[in-house]
Amino acid sequence: MLAGKIIILSAPSGSGKTTIVREVLKTNLSLEFSISATSRKARDYEINGKDYYFIGPSEFREKIKTDDFLEWQEVYKDQYYGTLKSEIERITNSGANVIVDIDVFGGINMKNIYKQKALSIFIMPPSIGELKIRLQKRGTESETSLKKRLDKAGLEINVADKFDKIVINNDLNLAVNQCIRLINEFISNS
Repeated sequence: MLAGKIIILSAPSGSGKTTIVREVLKTNLSLEFSISATSRKARDYEINGKDYYFIGPSEFREKIKTDDFLEWQEVYKDQYYGTLKSEIERITNSGANVIVDIDVFGGINMKNIYKQKALSIFIMPPSIGELKIRLQKRGTESETSLKKRLDKAGLEINVADKFDKIVINNDLNLAVNQCIRLINEFISNS
């Protein structure tokens, strides 16, 4: 396996991308998770430095000014997500392959930077209706934030063709296995 390759998984919020990444990381594919930075508040179950690097909006904007990010997006007002250059360099310099769980537009930007060194996979929800049910089951969304996420999901689904591969997450086990197969093929080829 050639080390230093980058696997990008992106999807609308609630599509199962993070769950798929966690399952893929349990395999023997020699992948290391790239921890993204965000300015949003941590959810109860999230740990700083494990799930995300949680930094405030003003510090995030300062890091943008100093060009510390490979890619970043202001997903909602004052709610930033980004990939620190230092995080990707830390992993690839160690000789490992990187798996990145990022926003759809961030995924497109990262693929444009790394080109053939990266495999971009779009995790497609079975439908907007199913996506709404999944987001409601989380119990973390107000009606306003749910509407914002669903509106954004429509825009994100419209750019799915900019990704190398699309995996429909109608059945989690099938989606995980399909991602494992695609990633294994990619990192096995030089």
